[in-house]
Amino acid sequence: MAELLEPAKTKPLIFPSRARVAPAAVAGARPWRVLIADDEPDVHSVTRLLLKDFAFAGRPLEFFSAQTAAETSAVMRAHPEIAVLLLDVVMESDHAGLDVVRVIRQDLGNADVRIVLRTGQPGYAPERQVVEDFDINDYREKTELTAQKLHTVMMSALRAYRDIRNLELSRRGLERIIGASGKLFEHQSLERFAAGALAQIAVLLSHYQGGLPGDGTLPLLVSGFAASRAPQGLVFLAGIGSFGGLVGVQPEGALPAPLRARLAEIGPERCCVAGERDFVGVFHSSTGGEELIYIESPQPFEEIDIRLLRVFSATLGFAFENVCLSRELTETSTEIVQTLSDVVETRSVDTSRHTARVGKSAYLLGKKFGLSEPQLEVLRLVAPMHDLGKVGIPDALLNKPGKLTTEEFACVKAHTTIGYNILKGSKRQLLNTAAEVCLQHHERWDGSGYPFGLKGTEIDILGRIVGLVDVFDAVSNDRPYKRRWPSDQVLEYIQGERGRQFDPALVDIFIANFDEFLTLVFDEQDER
Repeated sequence: MAELLEPAKTKPLIFPSRARVAPAAVAGARPWRVLIADDEPDVHSVTRLLLKDFAFAGRPLEFFSAQTAAETSAVMRAHPEIAVLLLDVVMESDHAGLDVVRVIRQDLGNADVRIVLRTGQPGYAPERQVVEDFDINDYREKTELTAQKLHTVMMSALRAYRDIRNLELSRRGLERIIGASGKLFEHQSLERFAAGALAQIAVLLSHYQGGLPGDGTLPLLVSGFAASRAPQGLVFLAGIGSFGGLVGVQPEGALPAPLRARLAEIGPERCCVAGERDFVGVFHSSTGGEELIYIESPQPFEEIDIRLLRVFSATLGFAFENVCLSRELTETSTEIVQTLSDVVETRSVDTSRHTARVGKSAYLLGKKFGLSEPQLEVLRLVAPMHDLGKVGIPDALLNKPGKLTTEEFACVKAHTTIGYNILKGSKRQLLNTAAEVCLQHHERWDGSGYPFGLKGTEIDILGRIVGLVDVFDAVSNDRPYKRRWPSDQVLEYIQGERGRQFDPALVDIFIANFDEFLTLVFDEQDER
């Protein structure tokens, strides 16, 4: 009972020894920038001395100095990423420090820098009034700022600055992710998608070397690559930085041994692994493919970087799946196109490789004309089907060695509508486009073509392109009823039909690149 009535004995708080040791800066970590604004040179030297071994979140300090209000404003304008300003109230005037606060907060619009007001004459700037009237974050008399107090003030200021910046970086990073998502989900090849994904990651990490994009600092160039895993090794889709030259199939031995070991750590159950300076994302598609993205930086990643990379990886996972499914569909469509084209070629002894050449020539002319990549991909697939309707034309007419009669030619002309009717009912946009090409590739610019006599731009651009290269290929190759024409005669004919049979703009492009089209035809002939 007596023991209960005794005053409790207070035990001193004992912290583990590691809590009293300031964390060391990580090698290569970019420093926090601190501005010392004071008209007394000794204050600068003492402050630097007391904080020379200071580090927060693995990052050391980098000091800037100013001795007047004008110098302070100039430094803040040149370096808006300064994290902490240790500001003297009285410099060249009794209110110089307070004038600087107004410039920083109002004129420069910098609400992030933590301002610690230090004064040796508190009477000139009473604490309560200053804290109420000015946007400062701490108020200290110089006499109370011992080494320990200064460390505490700096730790508190940097922690607040870090949290503010992380919120802003998260907001801007998520804005970039949302903005990038639309582009990532566009229909495009896996290679173009991979290059775009790497570019977006580089932008996402562009707040290196002093804060946010647009604040006058330059982004740090990261390096990385995107690749697909194949039995023969890695198929590099795109690269940036030091990996920019890695494109195509490469054995994994082409990578440095530490990196190979890093990639080997990623098991099938994991999607991304972040290290101190690198990040690996692995994406498994439902089609059985495996794609990976690797990013490395010469400076350590911050926690915000890793969080944003993980969020972006989730978007990349869905986008990779979308691209892989699209590629699977495209490959299936290509097989369908090739099969249908082969059907046409087997019906006619004179059109061996004609459909393939028309597809390649149409792609080349469309590219020179300036069609977009998705349009070019569609053109490449549908152009070989332009003569699909010939499956409904009798063999005797398709392979007749002599000139067709009027009645026979009318029968052959029906191949345009036959091909259209075969394809028009498809639910696939690709085959509907092929149907239109079947229907229009014999229309003429002057309106004298068939089956409907369409004129000028009433004819779809894909139909106009296929119509030109179809004729070019026909006159450049042997047929049962004629020998192929010399190249000068081909050129003369195409020029002569400018504005009559063919779109003038397409003829001009074709003539300007005539040798490329001839080379394509001759290469195909060599493959026969």
